Amino acid sequence: MPRRHWEQIPDEVRREVGRHTGPIRSAVTAASGASCDLAVVLDTATGPVFCKGGEADGPTGWLYRNEARINPWLPDAAPRLRWTIERSGWLLLGFDHVAGRHPDLAPGSPDLVPLAALLTELTCTLMPCPPVPVQRFTARWHGLIAPELVDGDSLLHTDMTPRNLLLGDRLHLVDWSSPAVGAAWIDTAFVVVRLVRAGHEPADAETWATQIPAYAAAPERAVTAFAAAFVRLWERKQRTLPAPHHGPILDAARRWTAYRARRRAHTQRA
Repeated sequence: MPRRHWEQIPDEVRREVGRHTGPIRSAVTAASGASCDLAVVLDTATGPVFCKGGEADGPTGWLYRNEARINPWLPDAAPRLRWTIERSGWLLLGFDHVAGRHPDLAPGSPDLVPLAALLTELTCTLMPCPPVPVQRFTARWHGLIAPELVDGDSLLHTDMTPRNLLLGDRLHLVDWSSPAVGAAWIDTAFVVVRLVRAGHEPADAETWATQIPAYAAAPERAVTAFAAAFVRLWERKQRTLPAPHHGPILDAARRWTAYRARRRAHTQRA
């Protein structure tokens, strides 16, 4: 849950938001948005607006700046940024409000169809990466994987959790606060872990993922190394900052990694 409510934001900051939105009739704190100090849906005279942000110089300030910088270059799957406000030590972003629910990633779910379409759209429209400063994925996973295996020129989301997906008139991908530049198949690989977490067998999750052309073309060695690196990363997270959701994701990643190891061993014997 976000740590602040609308009423706890300084009056002058709320007045500045009102200059962009018109009169604000109500503000409802979002049920998710763990990385935000503030995440609210504002009912305004010009329609609903999603507002997120926090202390400009706080530990998450750089995430909001990332998202503001990258938003103009994103496809329609990402809600449009209407305004950015930095005032009285606060940095707030106002987005088009997206109504919808988080998709069901379980086996047989019809929501998997728009998910595949979204991943294909992203790989088609975000390569090459737009001309904005974005961290390279090789730097983010430094020490976890050989750089040449994940290097590339695609803009990646990198946080493909179901809570960042909203299914309404179409499937939207929100919270672009941690973008990276790397191989085009990486976001789909992140989704494979989520599919295993949702109940898919690793083989079935990979079969599903091959309908995304970028993933189908990914080198086997690179995907295998990615799966193993994901396990190491989440083991480190669990050691340094344990959280209830870490265990199921780590278990899914281990199952995927074990499947790939068995498949590789079988191929070598053959």
